[in-house]
Amino acid sequence: MLIFAVSALALACAGGICFFTGSFGSLDWLWVLPLSFLGSFLVLALMVFLIIWIACALVDLNKPQERDSKFYRFLLNLIAEAALPIMGVRMHTQGLEKMPQGGRFLLVCNHLNEMDPVILFHYFRKHRLVFGSKRENATMFLVGKLMHKIRCPLINRENDREALKAILRCIELLKEDTVSIGIFPEGHITDDKKLDPLKGGVFKIAQKAQVPVVVCTLQNTHHVFHNAARLKKTDVQLHLVDVIPAEELKGVTAVDVAHRVHKLMADDLGPDLVASAKEES
Repeated sequence: MLIFAVSALALACAGGICFFTGSFGSLDWLWVLPLSFLGSFLVLALMVFLIIWIACALVDLNKPQERDSKFYRFLLNLIAEAALPIMGVRMHTQGLEKMPQGGRFLLVCNHLNEMDPVILFHYFRKHRLVFGSKRENATMFLVGKLMHKIRCPLINRENDREALKAILRCIELLKEDTVSIGIFPEGHITDDKKLDPLKGGVFKIAQKAQVPVVVCTLQNTHHVFHNAARLKKTDVQLHLVDVIPAEELKGVTAVDVAHRVHKLMADDLGPDLVASAKEES
């Protein structure tokens, strides 16, 4: 929507420039129109960036965010939507029809690249998704401010007590029925881009909040930045593999759930994209 709107305005501006300069009365429009369009597009894109930058500059990270900000979530959705065509991402989705029709959920996915949450934010935007994220991301340019305004829980991986507080915060948000939670249960971006073992503790979020687990996989996102720098497209696969109902999470351990989810992901990705026991050790 953002790219389309900016392009439409830029084209209108370019047409206006050609009209007022009389370029349509000769063949001058053949070069005036595309140059005017490009210039107008860049100016409008810069204006959009400045609006986002000013909005984020007004955010105080030290001030607790009591509710999900509709305005900042709108900005985040615009950014996520625009990022895909800008980065040359061609999406191929499968299984999205399996999404729960109502209620909140815990979404889990393998983690290959910084583009992963952007893609998931875009495709699950109707479900008001927030990610449990490492606390270091709070300092990221613009991103940290947007995360704060939509109440993304920050996880301190170096402090077990603080990490537990973040998990409890995720449970609280789900019970409030305000957002759904996204987690990358491997706990890191994998170096070899193969699926690693999953951390069982994150599945306690779904068990305690009594919500289903939505299991997804992503493929090929680790090529996005490399290909974009070379003006190449990247085909990315997003699969919604399965939904584990809340009822099936009762009476089992979080580790059991982690093993079940790992098998679902591994079967979908295939053996070439799953770390072997030797690699894991």
